[in-house]
This record gives sequence, C-alpha cells and structure tokens, in this order.
Amino acid sequence: MTKDTFSLAVHGGAGARRGRDYTREIAHMKGVVEAARDALRGGAAAIDVAEQCVAALEASGLYVAGRGASPNLTGQFELDAAIMDGARGMGGAVCALQGFESPVAVARAVLETTPHIMLAGEGAGRFATERGLARIAEETAWFTRAGTDESNHPPATPQTSSAGLAHGTVGCVVRDREGRLAGATSTGGVFGKMPGRVGDTPVLGSGTWADQACAISCTGQGEFFMKVVAAAQVAFRLRLAGQTLDEATHTVLTEIARMGGEGGMIAIDASGTVAMPYNSDGMKRAALLADGTITSAAFEL
Repeated sequence: MTKDTFSLAVHGGAGARRGRDYTREIAHMKGVVEAARDALRGGAAAIDVAEQCVAALEASGLYVAGRGASPNLTGQFELDAAIMDGARGMGGAVCALQGFESPVAVARAVLETTPHIMLAGEGAGRFATERGLARIAEETAWFTRAGTDESNHPPATPQTSSAGLAHGTVGCVVRDREGRLAGATSTGGVFGKMPGRVGDTPVLGSGTWADQACAISCTGQGEFFMKVVAAAQVAFRLRLAGQTLDEATHTVLTEIARMGGEGGMIAIDASGTVAMPYNSDGMKRAALLADGTITSAAFEL
C-alpha cells in the first residue's frame, strides 16, 4: 500500500439477528463510508475521520449508540465512548455520560484538552458542558431505542451471566493517506444494564485501540472483551508474535468464544489491510478497501 492510499472500516454492532431486515443500516453504513472516502481523498486525518464516522452512526438512531441507545434498568441513558490516535499515542474516553448528543465528541475533547484519558458520569457531563458540546433537549423525543426489537435476551439483573447480555455498539478504524491510524467506538451498552455498568468500549485496550501498527474497534458482550483485553491483545499479537491481522483477530475472538462470549471487531493495520471477523449471528459492517472497493453487510457476503 502506498503512502497516498487509504482504507477504513465501520461497524454498527455485532447484535444483528437472523430474520430482521437491515436494509436501512446497510445503506446508511455505505453512505458513511462514502463520505469518509471523500474526506480521506481530500487529505483528512485518520483521527478526524474516525470521529466523524462514529458521530454519524451515533446521530442516525439506527444502532445501539448515541440516539439509538436503550435505557438501563432505572430508565436512564448512560453512554460510553472512546477515541484513540495511533500516530500520537493519545486517547480519550467517557463513560456513564448522560445528556449529550455525541459521546465520541466528548471523548475527543478529553483527548485534545485534558491531561486525562477517561472522565466518568457527572464529571464527564460537567466537562462537556464547559466545552459547549451539544446537549440533548428532550430524551423522550431524542432516543430511538434502536435494536430493542432484535434483542432476544431479558434485561440484565444481578443474577444474569455475562453470556446472557444483549448488546450493540458502533465504531470506526482508519488509515489515512499519510499512513496514520485511528480508532473510535461508541455504545449505549448492553440492554437493560444495571446503573453504572461500564463495558469495554471506553476502556483503551479492551474495546478500542490504535497505535502505529493497527487500530481496532470491538463490539459484543463487553465483559468478555475486557477479560482478554481484546483490542490491545490484537495489537500485541501483531507486534510481538508476528501474527497477521486476520490471525490475530480470529485468535482473540476464538478465545472469547471459548469463554462463552460473542461479538466481533473491525481492525486495520499499517499496510491498510482490513479485517472484520465476528462469532455472533451477524455484524453490521462496511469497509473501504485500498483498491477503492466498498462493501456493506450485516451477515456473510
């Protein structure tokens, strides 16, 4: 892959279920990738494109993130997001954020304007207010509760096992024309989660990662991805074990499946190679490959 070429991938979550029509989501993801292609063609940086793609997925209301998030057991919407710039080795994240339109925008502000990596709950909300980021005016009208109909699991309870958690997430990984890598992820969390629950999405190394070798965004039952530090493990397998991107991502997902978990991930390496494996029924995903080909699907192509 030459310096002037680029590639990327997005996902709308590994919660896709057989029997449901994902025509709207597939078309929307394709449009997000096409807009990102045009931005990259114009010289946009990977970190900016990653944020813009995830923000578009959040704003659509079609996925379990941003407008599509579902409430926790007490009816509140607590959202998580993370973004990481591989070229600079910097990341930002928020968790249990309430009242703001774009969690990934708040995470980006954490990255750019604070000495910290993660802000949580009320502190994250105060920070977002101080930064002047867009607030949700009316929750009842704002949230679409996307994906609730496809959940085949009951709400979480203290007795629910991790394997019983229904889930949804959005994410993006990018290699730009300069070879810079970035990744971002956003989620409303598992359906009917306990108040205060935080999954893998905002935890750098578990659900989101980017360095100079690769970028990864995960989706699935976050407790399992946290147990194996899924995103960073992929990166370390590339850098330290000499595995290919395909080998590394499949090895990590096999480990998660062996523990009883399901999900998937999108990943991109320094050469621009894209991997989008999953072990669930389906995963809403789209990609721009280095040769200019665009794919978008929910199940096997």
